Amino acid sequence: MIVPIGIGFALAVLVVILVLLLRRKLREKYAVLWLVIGLATLLLAIFPGMLVWLAQLLGVQVASNLLFAMSLALLIGVTLHLSWELSTSEEEVRRVAEDVAILRAEVDALTADRASQASADGPSSTRSATDEGSAGPDDHDRAD
Repeated sequence: MIVPIGIGFALAVLVVILVLLLRRKLREKYAVLWLVIGLATLLLAIFPGMLVWLAQLLGVQVASNLLFAMSLALLIGVTLHLSWELSTSEEEVRRVAEDVAILRAEVDALTADRASQASADGPSSTRSATDEGSAGPDDHDRAD
């Protein structure tokens, strides 16, 4: 009775992985890992004696202990990989935020220079900086 349940579970996992991959909700580099896990689960569900054989080969007394140890190692590996990915993403976000701050400062400086040049031209100038289509000093903040 447990073998058909295991096979059904493994097939359901594989279908979910394929659907997520086809809908582009799961990146390929993660899909490969999960497909390997799903296929290994399917193999162990179809051939439960394989786990017993592997446990004997590795010297593990109880096959379920081997399964739990392999699951724990897998979870630690996935957690470590995702932590590395998160650290990389955080560094990239920090770099992009710094670039945006630098660009915003440059825009503010250019806007201030343009406004000071317009006021230095005096009232004889018939067109102001805002008439020329440029944004005012605080106009770029409206999108925030």
